Amino acid sequence: MTRFGYTLMTEQSGPKNLVRYAVSAERVGFDFEVCSDHFSPWLTTQGHAPNAWTLLGAVAQATERVALYTYVTCPTMRYHPAVVAQQAATLQILADGRFILGLGAGENLNEHVVGQGWPTIQRRHDMLSEAIVIIRQLLSGELVDHKGEYFQVDSARIWDVPDEPVTIGVAVSGERSLDAFATMGDHMIAVEPDTKLVDGWHAARQATGLPAGGRVIGQIPICWDPDRDAAVTRAHEQFRWFGGGWAVNADLPTPAGFAGATQFVSPDAVAENIPCGPDLAAIVEAVSPYWQTGFTDIALVQIGDEGQDEFLANAAGPLLDKLREAAN
Repeated sequence: MTRFGYTLMTEQSGPKNLVRYAVSAERVGFDFEVCSDHFSPWLTTQGHAPNAWTLLGAVAQATERVALYTYVTCPTMRYHPAVVAQQAATLQILADGRFILGLGAGENLNEHVVGQGWPTIQRRHDMLSEAIVIIRQLLSGELVDHKGEYFQVDSARIWDVPDEPVTIGVAVSGERSLDAFATMGDHMIAVEPDTKLVDGWHAARQATGLPAGGRVIGQIPICWDPDRDAAVTRAHEQFRWFGGGWAVNADLPTPAGFAGATQFVSPDAVAENIPCGPDLAAIVEAVSPYWQTGFTDIALVQIGDEGQDEFLANAAGPLLDKLREAAN
């Protein structure tokens, strides 16, 4: 059964609105909710970046059923992996076992703020690998001492360990990240419906005898609106950064950089890549490559804070019905 999720897009909404949207998304029938973890928005037109962990704690208490994922947290620079382990354990308790810890190698946009520079991709992967080892050790509840290439942990223990273990999803985008993380995570996270990625993930795990059954978690932006022109305008103003690809998106340091890099992206180009307007069938068609390539969990990003209530009240329910009918 394909599961469909709602994205708590911290770059485009303030914390109180996001909690309210989370409650509405659960009520309308979404299966899970993913939360971005940013220090800055991609573009200044988005205008927000509340703390993801504080937000998810509130959402865990305001909801009852939906699974909650970080999508994704970088546990190497802005956060020490020991801090991420403690946050994840606490959130799993607050969420009564509904939480999955989504991890990734990060973006310069968010991680440069602590003044540690921005490492090469290989170094970022090495740092993430070491961080995952530390996080898993700490989530066991045992006393941990660790002195590695990038991190040191001195006599650390998580005192509040959840009864339901925290599972870990890892973001991958190509062969290099598959080689590094397919055997380290429980679930795969990706933003493109790439058959090679999905098959490669499963093959790498099966080759080492790891159990099958983990989730393959994806995400796709949409811009529903009764007025298609308004939807295209909003998508262009707030989400044209998406077309740069992750090789570019990971390295740009500021919203101004993203504005400059995408200044020549036209509204028509955005509309060619993001379904915009009231046509639910067009959204279903855009989402379908994900379940066709083996994604088990697909999160929708409804672009923009403006119109979010209308989307959840009027479009989300019928859209979920159409998605489930087509996928399952």
